[in-house]
Amino acid sequence: MGACIFCEIASGRTETRVIFDDGDVLAFPDVHPQAPLHLLLIPRIHIPNTLALAPLHDQLVGKLVRIAAQLATDKAVAADGYRLLTNPNAQACPLSPSDTANNTNTSNTGGPR
Repeated sequence: MGACIFCEIASGRTETRVIFDDGDVLAFPDVHPQAPLHLLLIPRIHIPNTLALAPLHDQLVGKLVRIAAQLATDKAVAADGYRLLTNPNAQACPLSPSDTANNTNTSNTGGPR
């Protein structure tokens, strides 16, 4: 298994166009968008999967969802509806043999179908 691509992005070792960064949560466009708006939101800390979430992550997870809602509003898709999808592990979010998403991440999609 390769390095976690989201950890590479969060650390700045892999470049991406950052839409939002408050030091805890990072949002950026998906490289393979499934909708007119398709952002990925990740915690800056590595959380390998949703089973690894602990009570100490509650505030961070709530913050991530709130930021996703604000970005949907900012990008003008909230009124017509948007979707949040959490990919809990690498098996749910396969990228390629060399890049894995072995980190909890949330997709925020919206816009005309």
